[in-house]
Amino acid sequence: MPAEPRAPKSLADPDALAARRALLGAPHIAPIRALAARIATERGAPVPIPDPLDGGVGARMLLLLETPGPAVLRTGFVTRDSANGTAANLFRFLAEAGLGRADTLIWNAVPWLIHAAGALNRAPRRAEVSAAAPYLAPLLELLPRLAVIVLAGRFAGEAAPTLAALRPELPVVRIPHPSPTYVCTSPEVPARIRRGLSEAAEILGRTA
Repeated sequence: MPAEPRAPKSLADPDALAARRALLGAPHIAPIRALAARIATERGAPVPIPDPLDGGVGARMLLLLETPGPAVLRTGFVTRDSANGTAANLFRFLAEAGLGRADTLIWNAVPWLIHAAGALNRAPRRAEVSAAAPYLAPLLELLPRLAVIVLAGRFAGEAAPTLAALRPELPVVRIPHPSPTYVCTSPEVPARIRRGLSEAAEILGRTA
């Protein structure tokens, strides 16, 4: 397994990306890759797969973002190491909270790419969030060690009722979306992200 990146945006390096892709067959992400392939077939759109350096089916924290951005096709991964501002913020916030990669799985509330070719990034529509909800059950079934769920952003937050019905015993933490556009709106936004991720880290500490 390659060493963990020490700085954000590491997958901007073609060699680092090639090394990450060499891990695609890792058994801890194989069941989630299969789910991603199923969703891609059913929705007729690409679905990025989990980062092999993260916890996969062994994850204890599920971090739900909103939807893959158009640039995801460059790597094909849902990862904190992408060469964009949201991933860079996430990289730093997770590191500050002491949330290790082996404990985390990053996924999207709407896991497939919703953008037309060449289109700008946009938020998911409520109909898309509703269409994605049935895929949460098979995802949770693949995560037997899950101890906490973090919902990042308003649209990810709409998954809360479904998650509560599926796994009522799991604590759910809500944080703002870590996109640079939103993080820069007020000092309270990054503060709320830090508080939420610290809470998730405390939960993992109590359930270790």
